[in-house]
Amino acid sequence: MLMEWGPFESGVWTITQRKANEEVSMITATTGIARALETEGAAFVTLFPSCKINNAIGDEGKIPLLLMRDERFGVGVADAFSRLSDGKRFGVCTLQGGVNCPGFQFGIPAITQAFEDSSPVLCLTDAVNPADSENSHYNIDRVAVNFTRWTSTIPLARRVPEFMARAYTFLKTGRPGPVLLQVPTSLGEYDEAQYPYKPVKGWKSQADPDDIKAAVKALLKAKKPVLYVGEGVFYADGCAELLQFAELSQIPVIATLKAKSVFPDTHPLSIGVRGEPAEHFLNTCDMILAIGSSLSSNRFSHKIPNAAGKTIIQCTIDNMDLNKSYMLDGALIGDAKLVLRQLIDEFSRQTGGGVKANPELLEEIRGLKARMFEKYKTAMTSNDNPINPFRVYNELQQILDPKDSFLTSESGGPRDQLSTVYESVAPHSYLGWGNISTLGFSLAGVIASKIIHPDRPAITVTGDAGLPYMIGNFEPTVRYKWGVTVIHINNSGFAGYGKGPWGAGQEPYTADVLPSDQCNLTKSMEGFGMHAERVTQPGEIGPAIGRALDANAKKQPAYIEVICSLYPVWGVWAGMKPKGASRSQTTVATA
Repeated sequence: MLMEWGPFESGVWTITQRKANEEVSMITATTGIARALETEGAAFVTLFPSCKINNAIGDEGKIPLLLMRDERFGVGVADAFSRLSDGKRFGVCTLQGGVNCPGFQFGIPAITQAFEDSSPVLCLTDAVNPADSENSHYNIDRVAVNFTRWTSTIPLARRVPEFMARAYTFLKTGRPGPVLLQVPTSLGEYDEAQYPYKPVKGWKSQADPDDIKAAVKALLKAKKPVLYVGEGVFYADGCAELLQFAELSQIPVIATLKAKSVFPDTHPLSIGVRGEPAEHFLNTCDMILAIGSSLSSNRFSHKIPNAAGKTIIQCTIDNMDLNKSYMLDGALIGDAKLVLRQLIDEFSRQTGGGVKANPELLEEIRGLKARMFEKYKTAMTSNDNPINPFRVYNELQQILDPKDSFLTSESGGPRDQLSTVYESVAPHSYLGWGNISTLGFSLAGVIASKIIHPDRPAITVTGDAGLPYMIGNFEPTVRYKWGVTVIHINNSGFAGYGKGPWGAGQEPYTADVLPSDQCNLTKSMEGFGMHAERVTQPGEIGPAIGRALDANAKKQPAYIEVICSLYPVWGVWAGMKPKGASRSQTTVATA
């Protein structure tokens, strides 16, 4: 018998016995990581060189390595993939680490966005070898602990399976968020047969049944309740349950920006994401049941008006969300899908099968939405030149199949306007984002959607601020033949920042860019090998989108530059004060 040091258990080192003729399956630590990723079903690994783990993944040959043009986009594509996968698959990326780690530093904004938006991404990087420690002023651990759900360094080769299992446990269980695992290059080898990797199961929980009963009782007692739904319903894969519960209870639904498309915008009970209907219901409701939402206040969400005068019950997977922004009257701690099933069962029990539709309520919703869309009708059908950006959005609404297409928008005006007027129908037919806005992320969104659904149209709309942040990563869309379309609302400035008919502007000294009559970006995109067009007439928008989608079907990415006017108008956030004269928001009294 051969004696070997075994795992450190219960405070003592164990000793394992091995038969003399037993086969030893020695592999490198990085190969063990690659095989763990294979076992977990990683669809790809995004990267920008260099990271020592990449070669091991490539040598295994089972997981595609997708080379982006910077680390931020490597993280971004992995992040977007996770957001669109309902907690079933997770994006993976590698970053340059070690003593000199500008690669990791360049990826920090994207990891921070994933952390703030609660997106589960596995980030792998080289660690500082023990012999090289304290040779640099910079330490990844000191920084990363502030914007990751968990970060650690693998200390020994044979502990690779253990640390990879912990990483995937954090991805699959509890509040989603990015995980960073650092891998020293000096780890060496370990025996895979003795230390095998086993796929990790995610664990989920229901809410306390008594809390469920109390929540349903409060809903039935309320005169005007509202469901306030966040992206936690996506990660729980609970869209079907949400639809069933809303129809059973006949309670109207407001979606957060990140949850847009979680509930059909065309449904009679849908209030949408923002604008006058949402503002009205948040002001007049007497109860809010938040599902899969942290209820955090930020620049791109509602602030509940007169919160102290409303009954607020929150369903969340993370107890850190409780009584954070608002004092709660109840909490449902658990997975949103499982909690929704509990609510469905209990609501059916207490009502004998649900409640009847309320014609007055449905008419109130319909009327509010009709009045809001009437406000934008002139802009959406405008023949003005330069082109009104809302005309572009109207063309997209007419051309795209809402059940079989994907649309997202860049941070800024396109996000604010599309999240107001574009009607999404199917889950993940629209990707909303923006708690922390790393410009350019919408390109990562369409790339991820195209990876998941190769035959589905994938379009992003960007403005002048977002486009420069994504230009470098147009090259991979050509190289990998990702047939995505980028529509550029080129209004030669940052809409709403400068002076105009709307007033002085938000930041009038930082609003000017090179105008479109001096800079033809379409020619630049042609140089990348993209299908590229410049549109100057409203009647050209629809045909140009059609030609772009035809090019996409042939696996050629497309760019459409639409010469537009500055038109900073969009839907309000309830309870938010105007951020500048450009904003169409109104002040609402808050508790």
